[in-house]
Amino acid sequence: MRSLQSWLDEYGQSHQHPLNKKIHWICVPLILWSILTLLSEIRFGAIHAGWIASLLATLYYARLSSKMALTFVIVITIMMLVNELIFAAVNASRWWVALIVFALAWVGQFYGHSVEGKKPSFLKDVQFLLIGPLWLMHHAQKSNSSTPPTA
Repeated sequence: MRSLQSWLDEYGQSHQHPLNKKIHWICVPLILWSILTLLSEIRFGAIHAGWIASLLATLYYARLSSKMALTFVIVITIMMLVNELIFAAVNASRWWVALIVFALAWVGQFYGHSVEGKKPSFLKDVQFLLIGPLWLMHHAQKSNSSTPPTA
């Protein structure tokens, strides 16, 4: 099994351009939010598919780093709770809002990669779709700490 650092290093190779990095800081969370929002509409009683997908992602992340898995749980929980508050206050269709955000965020991602001059990492390995959020969390933790997170 590859190490977290190996995944982050390879992902980082196609995310060097400052504009592409900025775009990813905006678009990766928006894509994650939109996917969770869409999945939250698929219900199995009291639980929805967004929580199930989050659990599966957390298990994947835990294999790479328990610290990053815990960070992901915190981020996702906050994201899901804020999502519920937003849609409780705003009378809008979750599906349409999430689909529009999803599409626009992917347009942004591909634009960032055109500026970068490199293909998105997930075209090489679909697991990079899960590494994008970790890459952001890793850099956020690294900038808030003098010691890098351990795998």
